[in-house]
Amino acid sequence: MSATERIRDGFKVTLGARLVTNVANGLLMLLLARVLLSPDEYGLLFFVIAVVGVAGLFADLGIGRSAARYVSEYKETDAGKVPYILRISLGVRLALIAVVAGAVIVGHEHLAVALETPEAAMPLLVGGVYLVFRSLNSYGQTLLQGFNRVELSAILRVVDHVSRVGFIMAFTALGLGVVGALLGYLVGAALATAAGLVLLYRRFYTAYDDDGSEPALRNRLLRYSVPLTASSGASVLDNRIDTVLVGYFLTPVSVSYYVLSKQITGFVLVPASSLGFSVSPTYGEQKANGGLEEAARIYESTLQYVLLLYVPAAVGLILVADPTVRLVFGAEYAGAVPVLQLLSIYVVFQAITNVTTNGLDYLGRASDRAVAKGVTAAANAALNVVLIPRFGVPGAAFATVVTYGIYAAVNVFVMYREIAFDYARIGQSLALIVVISAGMGAAVLIAVPHVSSLVALAGVVALGVAVWGVLITASGLVDPRETLAILT
Repeated sequence: MSATERIRDGFKVTLGARLVTNVANGLLMLLLARVLLSPDEYGLLFFVIAVVGVAGLFADLGIGRSAARYVSEYKETDAGKVPYILRISLGVRLALIAVVAGAVIVGHEHLAVALETPEAAMPLLVGGVYLVFRSLNSYGQTLLQGFNRVELSAILRVVDHVSRVGFIMAFTALGLGVVGALLGYLVGAALATAAGLVLLYRRFYTAYDDDGSEPALRNRLLRYSVPLTASSGASVLDNRIDTVLVGYFLTPVSVSYYVLSKQITGFVLVPASSLGFSVSPTYGEQKANGGLEEAARIYESTLQYVLLLYVPAAVGLILVADPTVRLVFGAEYAGAVPVLQLLSIYVVFQAITNVTTNGLDYLGRASDRAVAKGVTAAANAALNVVLIPRFGVPGAAFATVVTYGIYAAVNVFVMYREIAFDYARIGQSLALIVVISAGMGAAVLIAVPHVSSLVALAGVVALGVAVWGVLITASGLVDPRETLAILT
């Protein structure tokens, strides 16, 4: 099977799985926001999840992604070392989890006081246990990606996200509130963790002849985890610390506005994250086999399709943000509208990084992006501290957009230095995509004032998609028959 065919098949499976998980997450988000929790409780839940996410960085320290990188390389060149990579990486991961999760569980009351959110104490206790399974589940998915078996990783995501919906509904129905919701997250992650570890052992660990330990390989794996830790830490700052700071400086209701907006952008980003997850291991394989020209061709096509999808999506999201929030989640979440409009720009930058950053890890350029991520994440945190007290939640969104835009540009530049793709071709496509987006936006802008119901909102979205489809076909950027063949 060719690299393109593997990417196509992996993308279809991953996209399908992520669509399933995002439908589950969307249902859960609606239930939590409109039925199961108040806006205060909704904000508190995701404030605690953000804190657990920050703590989770120290339970990983880049070990999982470093192991995935070396699995991707050694399964092609020296397969007998694969069992040792799995063994040493899991051992380190378990030791780190024990220390970090233990600290959160033991110190949950002190942590809640330090964050000036005493009502978070009991949820943080449950969150410490959730951290154990969340980290191991992430480890399993990452290693399966390293084996280029993204379809198995996708299955684990489905198990986690779909099962959590039922358990959260059950526990909150018992009157457990935020603690019940966290217990639902915990059980879903535990089920996915069990499935992932069994898959790794039975399908991969026992499938290779074990050449035994090799201290030099262990040292390389640990050294490579250092820049990955830096980039992961910076990612956590970008994705979690802003939520923590909103909760620290403002209120749980403000957190609900910010988190709701980020969750909506997360749904929009499903195709980009699926494509990036599927294509990344291929870069490492092509480099190991001397195929950097093929890697450049793959990246050019990937980036073009991502821009073609997400520049118009950002324009549309800005225009329909107000009716979407009010009609879907209720007028009490109207404070999320300006935040969502700002984060619509972030969607474009995030889509670009989704198809770039993991590829850099597999190409051995993790240290380069770690530096960029560290600098921009520190800038993001600093801007949050300055802007949140003055401008509220939109200040946090503005800081995210500015710093993430810089980070996306640096990643694309590093990718160019590694595989020398044709940037002129990308630039020409982007210019045409901007024109198409403007045409689509004009049609949506005319229709938005007439939106007064969910049916009308769906009609406006369908109108935008139809205009976009006609324009990209007429421009020659996309061949409908070829695209249909790929997706089917």
